[in-house]
Amino acid sequence: MTPVESMPDTLRDIHGLDAIPWWPLAAGWWYVIAFIALIAALIAASYWLMRYAPWLGWRRDAHRQLRALKKALSKEDPREVAGRLSELLRRIAMARSDRRTAAGLTGENWLHWLAERDSSNFDWVGRGGVLLQAPYMPPEMAVQPTEVAALIRAAMRWIDATQPSRKGKWLASLRSMVPAMGRKRGTARV
Repeated sequence: MTPVESMPDTLRDIHGLDAIPWWPLAAGWWYVIAFIALIAALIAASYWLMRYAPWLGWRRDAHRQLRALKKALSKEDPREVAGRLSELLRRIAMARSDRRTAAGLTGENWLHWLAERDSSNFDWVGRGGVLLQAPYMPPEMAVQPTEVAALIRAAMRWIDATQPSRKGKWLASLRSMVPAMGRKRGTARV
């Protein structure tokens, strides 16, 4: 008998590897998918914050600029700081309300508009005249730094007073649709 004839039929032909299935994915692919989903969620959240939460943008920027004006008050001419404060208040007013309304106001009308929309009841009409006159004053006329500092503090309070309710806009709109919400029948709302 030859050696080839004595071999049993148990030997098989060489086979290739089995095909790699595409599902279920290996653990590494799940990590990649989770990472991509997290990045997409962060991008969507930042987009939402910038689009639908504008108070995070202009209020923070306004506070930063007001603090810079407060610092500049000790180093620069108070007339220049008052002029920049007036300009900043105008930009804040345009960010906070309709641009057409706020941009067209001048003189006493501007001060009355500020007073009407300030819940801290600062006397803009009586003490805000510096905002109107300081940019046009001759150099020999002086503006007191304390007057400008008081206006800067009032502007900071004005910005803080205009922040949206912590309860959220959806709750405020729901309450406006259902005026009796949260009170018993027969009681008046204060």
